[in-house]
Amino acid sequence: MSVFRSNKDIYAQLIDDMNGVTLVAASSREKDSKGAKGKKVDVSKSVGKQLAEKAVSAGIKTVIFDRGGYLYHGRVKALAEGARESGLQF
Repeated sequence: MSVFRSNKDIYAQLIDDMNGVTLVAASSREKDSKGAKGKKVDVSKSVGKQLAEKAVSAGIKTVIFDRGGYLYHGRVKALAEGARESGLQF
């Protein structure tokens, strides 16, 4: 799972490194996430939950977390916690 964080939004995707293909992706810019209002941390947690739900429906249960050089706190941590709550294992 690769994470990218901008000033306004957060993006996460599950990538198959062997084939170079994105399997599942979620972001705060999607229509489903646009309804999520509140703090950026809360929106990030909902993005993590959405990504995990998509991954579980695609048959993916375990991932390796790549925080992309960002510190593990704030929005990155919230995204990871949301994904764990919805069934992904790191």
